[in-house]
Amino acid sequence: MKTVALIAQKGGSGKTTLALHLAVASSLKQKTAVIDLDPQASAARWHDRREAGEPSVTSTHVSRLPQELERLREAGSELVVLDTAPHSDSTALAAARASDLVLVPCRPAILDIEAVSNTLALVRTTRTPMVVVLNGVAPRGRETLHAAEAVKALGIEVAPAFLGQRVMFHRPLTTGHSALEGPKGKAALEATAFAAFVFRRLQDA
Repeated sequence: MKTVALIAQKGGSGKTTLALHLAVASSLKQKTAVIDLDPQASAARWHDRREAGEPSVTSTHVSRLPQELERLREAGSELVVLDTAPHSDSTALAAARASDLVLVPCRPAILDIEAVSNTLALVRTTRTPMVVVLNGVAPRGRETLHAAEAVKALGIEVAPAFLGQRVMFHRPLTTGHSALEGPKGKAALEATAFAAFVFRRLQDA
């Protein structure tokens, strides 16, 4: 069983949206579960609106994370995605330590890039491999490339698959779906490329 944590100390990075799209993409090929460690339980509420059973979503406190991971392992889960709360060092540390790979969502804006430094410093203490994922990028302009260069200057890998600022990443969530479960537009293509990168990266983790 592989475990991926999405961690961002700054709110509004799109952490839950990425976690759910990754989990849906994974559920198309293997048994997948999401553990919602955020007290807001956004991922769990998404699953409440969802008709399909996969991926499963469990909302739990971080203190129960080891037991929940063991339960999912025994149930045959092949990928577990951890959706964490912002502004919680203890949750982020526990999730990073339990994971094979940490994904750090970051919007391509100076305040977000500056804030990501705190997340990187925290995750580095766990020695878990991590990758920054640029999310909510503009469809045109060089802002995204400049943001990628700024993150790389911090000494961290940047995912080659960027996710755009698209309505279709958010609208399907209101009915418990994702961009991958409708017309195959740009959002679906970007989510597929993002998930494919994560699957490849997990093979090296």
